Amino acid sequence: MSLTHSEIRQRLKALSEEHRELDETITHLVETADLDEMKVKRMKKRKLKIKDMIMVYEDMLIPDIDA
Repeated sequence: MSLTHSEIRQRLKALSEEHRELDETITHLVETADLDEMKVKRMKKRKLKIKDMIMVYEDMLIPDIDA
């Protein structure tokens, strides 16, 4: 599957927004009495997976350079 630069940028934007929202939610849960450790762990794991996906898409934007 080949994606255009525009599609990659759209996916990066969506993933970045989801990553930011998860970060805010995790921070809120940790700071309040609504601490559900399993929920926080799942959210942190999802956040890490999103970060990995962001790195893959960012790498797709870097042009190949012939050595």
